[in-house]
Amino acid sequence: MGRDGAEGMQAIASAGGFTIAQDEETCVVFGMPKEAIGWGPEDSAHQRDRAARTLRERTSAIAINC
Repeated sequence: MGRDGAEGMQAIASAGGFTIAQDEETCVVFGMPKEAIGWGPEDSAHQRDRAARTLRERTSAIAINC
């Protein structure tokens, strides 16, 4: 379960994109995040709150640098 999502994350990472996975502690269904974390393409695994902050920080940095 979740292999297709992990493969998608691998494609994003291979193209230079930023990927993130939710940690097991705060995840309702951990199939895809578990696969992604096991493969290792995600830049980090976070709890929901931290994931949202990370995305805001990353997108803010992109907007500032444009």
